[in-house]
Amino acid sequence: MIKTEHSASSRRLFLVSAAGGVTGLSALAASTLSGVAPASAAEPRSLPQPGRFPLKAISSDNGLEATRKAYELLAAGADTLDAAIAGVTLVEDDPNDNTVGLGGLPNENGVVQLDAAVMHGPTHKAGAVAALERIRNPAQVARLVMRQTDHVLLVGAGALEFACANGFQEQDLLTERARKIWLYWKQTHGATDDWLPPADEEIDPEVRQYFKRHTGTIHLAAMNAIGDLSCVTSTSGLAFKLPGRVGDSPILGAGLFVDNQVGSCGSTGRGEANLLNLSSYAGVEQMRQGKPPREAGLAVLRDVVRRSEPRLLDDQGRAKFDLKLYLIAKDGTHAGVSLWGPEKFAVTDAAGTRHEACESLYQREAKA
Repeated sequence: MIKTEHSASSRRLFLVSAAGGVTGLSALAASTLSGVAPASAAEPRSLPQPGRFPLKAISSDNGLEATRKAYELLAAGADTLDAAIAGVTLVEDDPNDNTVGLGGLPNENGVVQLDAAVMHGPTHKAGAVAALERIRNPAQVARLVMRQTDHVLLVGAGALEFACANGFQEQDLLTERARKIWLYWKQTHGATDDWLPPADEEIDPEVRQYFKRHTGTIHLAAMNAIGDLSCVTSTSGLAFKLPGRVGDSPILGAGLFVDNQVGSCGSTGRGEANLLNLSSYAGVEQMRQGKPPREAGLAVLRDVVRRSEPRLLDDQGRAKFDLKLYLIAKDGTHAGVSLWGPEKFAVTDAAGTRHEACESLYQREAKA
């Protein structure tokens, strides 16, 4: 039997919010501690009755099969967080995905350091790990931090010790493919060191696509039939980062955030920009004020650009980096947004498993 974490108090809160049959997200704002009033007199959006919310999993582009797995578990009655983690685990275990878990690209010293966070909407609990080495499923470890400790975030050696105490097996996460990509970076990133760049004919074809630094992450959010929400973000972080660098993924409000009465938001892309703006928290707050997911996400991205340093903007005032947000509102609507397009994100719901286009602030010029 799949264990479900769902407190009696959260059930009562949900039933109270749904009992009226028509409950707008803007109306929920009046009961929040923040006291934020709706930005405009938006029409309230009605919520489905308990048991009739749309089963749904949305993810970053690399999570297509992850959303399918999560949806299957939701349909079988799984807790939303357990379903989301099961989906993310598929990507963490995939050695061909160089952005997460096994096969993730290492830091500048050739060491793979992983970050992850999980957040459970019904209980509003969370757990996270950062700079975790030699354990390929950091999202599962983050769930145990949430369940077994009075802490939210464990890092480095402490996170590894905690994982090993819970039976996780250490292993070398640097695959041969990731090692070759890292080695090419070592050979070519500096002009004053003693490394010599390889001749063109010596460059492995698998390495050619990584001639520039890459960011990469998986975010996955899930909704079940009674309207509960949970989300997960997992990453190996910025390729060739400084050892110990921690991005946005394991930080609540940045890499992910969920309010079970409002919605969920998570992110991938430039972690530093996200940390400076707590974009996932901001996305949920925009939905609390009545904006649907698309408009909420775009509003956050505009704020990110407005606050960015001049060195991070081009001569037209556009961001030189990318940031993507994935949002689900309490009424079951969803969206993916990005600074630069075309981009896509993954969805599985009653209509099937598919990629959908992100709504973008800017469009890249088509390559000739």
